[in-house]
Amino acid sequence: MTIISESKTRQVQTLNELSKRKVVEHNSLITSIAKMDKTPLKMFELAVSLIDTENPPQDQTVYLSKRELFAFFKVDDSNKHSRFKEAVEKMQKQAFFQIKKEQDKGFKYISIVPIPYVEWTDYSDEVKIEFHREIMPYLINLKTNFTQHALSDISALNSKYAIILYRWLSMNYNQYEHYSVKGGRRQEQVESYRNPEISMYDLRQVTDTVNEYKRFDHFEKRVLSEPLTEITKHTTFNVTYEKIKKGRSIDSIVFHITRKQVADDISYKLDDPVYIEGKIRQEETEDMLTVKAIKSPYTKLLMEQFLLSYIDLTDTAILSGLQKNVYPLYDELKELRGLKGVKEHLAYIRDKQDDYSKKNIAKYLKKSIEQYLPIVKRQDIAVSYTHLTLPTKRIG
Repeated sequence: MTIISESKTRQVQTLNELSKRKVVEHNSLITSIAKMDKTPLKMFELAVSLIDTENPPQDQTVYLSKRELFAFFKVDDSNKHSRFKEAVEKMQKQAFFQIKKEQDKGFKYISIVPIPYVEWTDYSDEVKIEFHREIMPYLINLKTNFTQHALSDISALNSKYAIILYRWLSMNYNQYEHYSVKGGRRQEQVESYRNPEISMYDLRQVTDTVNEYKRFDHFEKRVLSEPLTEITKHTTFNVTYEKIKKGRSIDSIVFHITRKQVADDISYKLDDPVYIEGKIRQEETEDMLTVKAIKSPYTKLLMEQFLLSYIDLTDTAILSGLQKNVYPLYDELKELRGLKGVKEHLAYIRDKQDDYSKKNIAKYLKKSIEQYLPIVKRQDIAVSYTHLTLPTKRIG
């Protein structure tokens, strides 16, 4: 952090610790339509990272070092000042967010130029950035419905669609992490946050491609395949996707998000006693469930049917999830059909298994038994009813 000695003493934020800088935004801003190209969008994210959400800046203003700004954009050529000027002009004249808000019986649409005022000189390192007052409620005093992501991830992305998708994927994965620790959601809902589905209509809206890439193969290449490759290569996420058809058309996209096994900086959470307590409780519960799962006869059966691998046995998330959500349902099936009935069910779903289910084995096993168990119960009710109503044969 550098101190600027002028008439007003103020701190000029730098990016010396870029890897620790976080961007915090309301989810409504992430799901809005960003009517701008990649440079204004990245500049906006950089400016937002300078905001202390608990101590909002006076006059919606933050100060940035020009030198570090160029470093963020990885610009070091001789015409960097003219390129910076061009980027600022684009931000002020062509860049805005279109935000959709519920109101009365419908929706209200708001268009906001997020940074209407930028001031700099050719003799000073300081850049003054002033946010529009209407954008501030989406950036400060956020208690719920907000997303936090790493600025260093944004800095590494070089396409508008990669940045937009990364923000949207972060929003969902943040919720997965939040509810995994603190609870308050059903397990399948928690899982849906790291496997989020979005309709093609909504995806085109959020990427501002309603009137672009009319052919799906062009859309897939420019808006899905290339950006997701970039995200997987340069950020903390690994992301894949699958296309969901309705008839002959692609109706929606399901993303599958995992976080890379790196030393994640959670220092910003370590002062939160609720987070610490919840994390400890989650780890203790997960450990207990994992131990039970390893000892369970159902784990042995799954191994025999090649539904679980030895690698799966090292994954506490898979084992604890099975013990908590799947094995109790196997107990119910065992009560109705015996252990033989459980084995027959596992053999059947093994034969129906595809590549996607192999990568999401816990989800596949849970969905399979949830669908099968009601069928078994209905069959048993029908048999019982038949026994009660069979006519008795008269003797004599």
